[in-house]
Amino acid sequence: MSSTTHGTTPYYFVPSPSRHPAMASLGLFFVILGAAQWINGADWGKYSLAIGMLWFLGVLYQWFSESVGESEGGQYGRKIDLSFRWSMSWFIFSEVMFFGAFFTALWWARAHSVPELGNLEHALLWPDFKSVWPSLAAGVTASPAGIVEPFTTMTPFWLPTINTALLLSSGVTLTIAHHALVAGNRARTIAFMWMTVLLGVVFLFVQGYEYYHAYVDLNLKLTSGVYGSTFFMLTGFHGFHVFIGMLMLLFITLRLQKGHFTSDKHFGFEGAAWYWHFVDVVWLGLYILVYWL
Repeated sequence: MSSTTHGTTPYYFVPSPSRHPAMASLGLFFVILGAAQWINGADWGKYSLAIGMLWFLGVLYQWFSESVGESEGGQYGRKIDLSFRWSMSWFIFSEVMFFGAFFTALWWARAHSVPELGNLEHALLWPDFKSVWPSLAAGVTASPAGIVEPFTTMTPFWLPTINTALLLSSGVTLTIAHHALVAGNRARTIAFMWMTVLLGVVFLFVQGYEYYHAYVDLNLKLTSGVYGSTFFMLTGFHGFHVFIGMLMLLFITLRLQKGHFTSDKHFGFEGAAWYWHFVDVVWLGLYILVYWL
């Protein structure tokens, strides 16, 4: 972390008892309560969700501010740094499993569920069913009753391809920033970090336009059969992770401008970079499996 951590705390730093976990849990309780009630028709649910989210974000701001202060105050040593590295590694592994579940759902639907529903055994139940992927019209895939409206599938040209170029470019600018930080060139680091954050923001705007195009021009929605549900679940959750990663990089950049981190103590930077590169890799898999295949 900062230069003050050099050899000052060789063992674990044990923080004082904190109210933050309980307060964060309270905020999340009202977020979940409000979301559940809102989607079930209770108008007050949206207010509970908004208040709970503001409460939760306020707690996180206080919590992270204290952690930054402890780090910059020289209270985090080598073993704390090692703990952070293991924690971030396991967190990213959990995210790998998260996306793995959705990629598996896509593969299972295409390779097993849809073909199975089209075999002779199910022909008596759904004689009009056509076992093809993806569905392009009502009644083609899992909708012999015509409850899925006709839609057009999303192709890789050009919005997804533009977003692929944006994310790959952001990975390059982030790597340049990391090398600049190790070399002690703080100005170059900050400049390329702002470029990375900007690329992430542009990605989100392009994806927002892609969703608008899908709904308005292609009639592709979350309710468009298994294709629509897997498309929006995969791309939507990835977009959410891009948003989280962009915020992480933004706050790291602001800390860099305040003089935080040194060439040999900067795991806060590295942890955010690990996460961003993970998001890049997930997008490459998504780009191939969802848009091309």
